Amino acid sequence: MTAPYLTRRTFAIISHPDAGKTTLTEKLLLSGGAIRAAGQVRARGERRRARSDWMKIEQERGISVSSSVMTFERGGIIYNLLDTPGHEDFSEDTYRTLTAVDAAIMVIDAAKGIETQTRKLFEVCRLRDIPIITFVNKIDREGRHALEILDEVQEALALDVSPMTWPVGMGSDFFGIYDWHRKTFQTSSGERGGPYARTLEVSGLEDPVLTDWVFDRIMGELTENVELGAEGYTPFDRESFLEGHLTPVFFGSALRDYGINDLLDFIAEYAPAPHSQAATGGRTISPDEPDVTGFVFKVQANMDPKHRDRIAFVRLCSGTFKRGMRLKHVRAGKSIAVSAPILFFAEEREIADEAYPGDVIGVPNHGQLRVGDTLTEGEEIHVTGLPAFAPEVLRRVRLSDTMRVKQMRQGLSDLAEEGLVQIFKPDLGSNWIVGVVGMLQLDVVVDRLKNEYSTEIGFETVPYTTARWIECNDPVKLQKFIEANRMSVALDRDDKPVFLFKSGWEVNYVGEKNPDIGFRETREIVHSA
Repeated sequence: MTAPYLTRRTFAIISHPDAGKTTLTEKLLLSGGAIRAAGQVRARGERRRARSDWMKIEQERGISVSSSVMTFERGGIIYNLLDTPGHEDFSEDTYRTLTAVDAAIMVIDAAKGIETQTRKLFEVCRLRDIPIITFVNKIDREGRHALEILDEVQEALALDVSPMTWPVGMGSDFFGIYDWHRKTFQTSSGERGGPYARTLEVSGLEDPVLTDWVFDRIMGELTENVELGAEGYTPFDRESFLEGHLTPVFFGSALRDYGINDLLDFIAEYAPAPHSQAATGGRTISPDEPDVTGFVFKVQANMDPKHRDRIAFVRLCSGTFKRGMRLKHVRAGKSIAVSAPILFFAEEREIADEAYPGDVIGVPNHGQLRVGDTLTEGEEIHVTGLPAFAPEVLRRVRLSDTMRVKQMRQGLSDLAEEGLVQIFKPDLGSNWIVGVVGMLQLDVVVDRLKNEYSTEIGFETVPYTTARWIECNDPVKLQKFIEANRMSVALDRDDKPVFLFKSGWEVNYVGEKNPDIGFRETREIVHSA
């Protein structure tokens, strides 16, 4: 019998903002049978929202600000889809989410090509050897030539490309999608440029199904593209794809449903099953090990604001998890009963009686679990590879009502636990400093504290521009440095010392003056027991 984890496909969708990532997410769910119409969940007895953007601020602004998880089944394959924020101000959440996936779909706007955030996210995937599937979206609109896009992906990302499908026309002359491997033509029901309605089998490019329907000049261009594709680009090779050297490229339109089934079919057949996970001490956790291990890559506070809940998102690495199991919380050295584990569909949930490697389960808790925590059946190990990044924007918190200090600190602690912000407690002074990657995060902090904690705050500028974690192999030298720089030193939420710099020049100057002290832009989140 096939091991259940071999039927799991856990993947993320990454893109620059406005490339169509959220639309693609909903259409994948629709094609997978998880929803009945874009924007609605198939739930017991009622029609509910299916949007992965479930927070109030996400719906108001039309952007994703938090990663979400959606699980569905199609053709015997369990898909765990992790939707990530596209906006660079929320990239830290995205980076950590990428530690929990085995593959990624990179969405590119056909008119814009490779954009800044796409490149950054791709590099994170490359560092983790995550296989990439490329989806060139919005080909039903005017855009760049297909060959130009393929060449850009190949050259800009230093990645072999293998076109799997070709657009038949583009923009106002869009007729559909030609799959030159499976010899099929995806098109509308009869209206040129209409939504996808049927897939027709064809014998090749000379088939009357194509030549009688598609303009001659479009057929001429398609024939030329296919010939050039066969000669000029690398044939698809699964091993090269899994090693991260080659990306299969699909053209489509998420809005009009073209290319959606292609992606799901490809993921089922070629995307990797759950991979091994690195851990401390040189240990590698294999998905076929009998004992359960998992790690927390995200914590979400107040998914249900009425209950002030906290859900730890746990990626299972090995074993067969069963509801009610007691697992060791390695950092705390305590055993916890996981009595109400949940599977996610955006903000919708259902109890998980069983789960396997590759699955993402939610573990309700009251603040015990943090990002980077490891759960095991008793083994003293910590999963490695989860990053924290130095903030690029620092602000001091200003509280409107001083009677709500407790609520403010609780709210900021919860949001820091999620990874939305970092909080720094200065060695001198009582006002906390908030650190973020981008300014938009500050708006989200204000909005969520107001809506979820009934606390209104503002921010004041501080004379600091960035922060670095302080390290030294000699504890005495480290303590001496901290004592001499108390005005510029703070502690993060894990009580790790941080130096607050006033400028980029000061970063270099202090570093040169203190060669024995390390100033780190990133640190790995590994909690010691």
